Amino acid sequence: MIIDWFTVLAQLLNFAILVWLMKRFLYQPILNAIDARESRIAATLADADARQAKADKERERFKASNAELEAQRTALMAKASEEAAAERARLLEEARQAADAMRDQRQRALRTEAERLNQTLRRQTQDEVFAMTRQALCDMADEGLEARLVAVFLKRFDEMDEDTEQRFGAALESAPDKGASSVRVRSAFPLPDAQRAAIREALTRRFPAAFTLEALATGSLLGFKVAPEVISGIELSVNGQQLTWSLEGYLEAQQEAVAALFKDRVTPDAAS
Repeated sequence: MIIDWFTVLAQLLNFAILVWLMKRFLYQPILNAIDARESRIAATLADADARQAKADKERERFKASNAELEAQRTALMAKASEEAAAERARLLEEARQAADAMRDQRQRALRTEAERLNQTLRRQTQDEVFAMTRQALCDMADEGLEARLVAVFLKRFDEMDEDTEQRFGAALESAPDKGASSVRVRSAFPLPDAQRAAIREALTRRFPAAFTLEALATGSLLGFKVAPEVISGIELSVNGQQLTWSLEGYLEAQQEAVAALFKDRVTPDAAS
């Protein structure tokens, strides 16, 4: 086989020129295009990574914000629940206190009303009892009872203390008109002469300077008067000074003592 070296060389030269031309005008632009594309792809990927990183960062911030909001919401709900519970407890306590106050006020009102009724009943019973006692004494009183009462009165007159004696003596000395019976003895029934004489004797014995025989004989100094309101007793009055002994006085003293006892019993209950 004969080799045509010229043809071979020519073909080699043509191939070399072709390779250079391809490299110069085809391969290099393709490489440049590929590099440019890779650069664009790399830039796009980098931008995508950056966007992803930013998105991830935003997502984490959003999660953190959501977590913070959830924590705030939980805290607010817990606070609201506590405040609601506290308000409910306060309202219940106020309602309980109001109910207790109303109950106490009602109980006090009931106790006051009951005590008022009891006091009224006691007072009415007391008045009725003493009224019946007075009426009974009035019905039973007679001259014989009055005589015994005069004897008791004279005994008390003889036992007069010094202060009372001085007051009666001063009243006798200051009597404006001894001619108008400045000394009066009152009783529910007319006193017999013997009892009047006993009273004159007791007055003369106690106050001899005022009750002289002449003054007693004229009857101007000492006067006797019938007074039905003096229940079962006798009263001696001298120029505003009085010495009285009667069952009426005992009844009044007892009535005042009973009234004071009721008052003392009612006052602590009303204060409580």
